[in-house]
Amino acid sequence: MAATLTRKQQREQTRQLLLEAAIACLVEYGYAGTTTQRIQDRVQLSRGAFTHHFASKADLLVAAIHHIADERLVLLRSAAAEIEPGPDALPHVVAAIRTAMSGPPFLAALELWVSARTDPELRAALLPPERQLGRALREIFEKAVDGVDPTQARTAFETLLIFLRGLAITGVLRPDDGDSSTKVLEYWMQHMFAAAEP
Repeated sequence: MAATLTRKQQREQTRQLLLEAAIACLVEYGYAGTTTQRIQDRVQLSRGAFTHHFASKADLLVAAIHHIADERLVLLRSAAAEIEPGPDALPHVVAAIRTAMSGPPFLAALELWVSARTDPELRAALLPPERQLGRALREIFEKAVDGVDPTQARTAFETLLIFLRGLAITGVLRPDDGDSSTKVLEYWMQHMFAAAEP
């Protein structure tokens, strides 16, 4: 016989469903098309039940921002935990960062970044979790290039992030089977970072 959920567990489960629905709507409809009604319909909740968890779309999206960052951190840390330190670590770390910067959570984050350009409140909500994620990415990257000149390592890291964001945006207009982007990433590894390898 299945255990009955407590009220607290039910609330947490519903909150989680709302966050996941918000992310799915951001990916499917974009920021402007992500309405509270669409989110409610996806989770099959009434307006009253929705506002019991979040007072507004803005409140939900701020929570979703943190949820997205947490999901990406879990993906990254899980992938990084499997990487053995040493001279062959860099390609594996780059692959782990690429994984964290792809998929539905990353597409949802892109939607929010673009919208934050003209929405100061959204931008303010995005900055703290994105900075936390950026620090985690940088720490993992720096471990893989231990012994490299810090300025060179920082430049390589920043260009990698810009490059991966560009690949994600390019993939929106020009779907890729993964082969082209992998070749481009290999090119970056061979040329951009060749001199910085420990």
